[in-house]
Amino acid sequence: MFSSSLRLGTLFFVPGGFLLAAAALLLHVAPLPQAVRPFFPFYPYLVLGAGLFLGWRFNRSRLTFALLVLALAERALALSPSGEAGRLAAAAVALLLPLNLVLLSTLTERGLFTVRGLGRLGLVLAQPLAVFWLERTRGAEVLDLLTRPLIDLPRLEGLPLPQPALAAVVLSLLFLSVRFLRRQGALDGGFLWALAAVLPPLALSIAEPVRTLYFATAGLILVAAVIEDSYGMAFRDELTGLPARRALNETLQKVGRRYTVAMVDIDHFKKFNDRHGHDVGDQVLRMVASRLAKVNGGGRAFRYGGEEFTVLFPGKGVKEALPHLEELRESVAGAGFTLRHRRRPARKPKSKSGKNKGEQKLSVTVSIGAAEWQGDRNQPALVVKSADQALYRAKRGGRNRVCG
Repeated sequence: MFSSSLRLGTLFFVPGGFLLAAAALLLHVAPLPQAVRPFFPFYPYLVLGAGLFLGWRFNRSRLTFALLVLALAERALALSPSGEAGRLAAAAVALLLPLNLVLLSTLTERGLFTVRGLGRLGLVLAQPLAVFWLERTRGAEVLDLLTRPLIDLPRLEGLPLPQPALAAVVLSLLFLSVRFLRRQGALDGGFLWALAAVLPPLALSIAEPVRTLYFATAGLILVAAVIEDSYGMAFRDELTGLPARRALNETLQKVGRRYTVAMVDIDHFKKFNDRHGHDVGDQVLRMVASRLAKVNGGGRAFRYGGEEFTVLFPGKGVKEALPHLEELRESVAGAGFTLRHRRRPARKPKSKSGKNKGEQKLSVTVSIGAAEWQGDRNQPALVVKSADQALYRAKRGGRNRVCG
């Protein structure tokens, strides 16, 4: 429980929370070193350029559009005149910016130079043009609409943002927070911290260049989140959510001289997959992975490839790991798998009549082979090979068993 909470907390605050805290510290607490000051005017342009390049190179259209939204919002605040037009621009930015970030966080990647990509670009560019046109034609009416109180309470007077914009900010923060907790993705956290980074210049009277630097920091948070997300895609299996084989190889290089490697294979998976289809096979893989992820004894599960998984026990020999592997085997065998009829209702019916109609209970088991590091066999690849040989002994012995 503690380790999972620590992982979630780290995933939440790094890199977004760390970057925002560092920016606030440099801008308001610790004075900038004189040697750094000449380079700060280039900071927003470096972030924008690097982000646009990464968005194009990694085909991350959401990053590109988010950076454009941030740049347009910052320029709208910087170039808006004083008076009614300036207040209208500030209210429009405070309302539209959080909603745009929420929308972009939910979109799937469809490329930049596609029909959908160009349509999204048109939507981004149309907003400042629409605000400019409304300010020219119906400025007073639009300003009254954007600043009109939603709740007429004296306690709510003097808020840093108009009530419509404040409602948009609060709802957007809640939505992005829930989305992050459900998905736990680096980019989901990036959108949340990017919105948090633009709140000070939106809600407080922060002038340039500090306001621009806050917007640039929001862009930097998104850039760092995309890099973190890309790193996670390389080291984490997308289907099961477990660390991938590449992560296993790197972990084995620094695990030390005492460890046990266990190879786990789903019994008769090919026949099962051919009979019931790849979609059901994927569900079985996810079910087994969820059981392996809960391994005790300090073990750590990895997706090795196909229907094979690996469990690594740092600092333990085979005899110490075998009880935990046996517990895993029993957990998978006891879970089973329910194959439901394709025509099952989308929602669970209130009535329990016919509960088991169209359902088939399938047995899913695993075979496990384990091997430990030895002085004459200290290469990780050889330990994995020995674990593979133990796995084949388990299969020849009748499957659904552990061999060490």
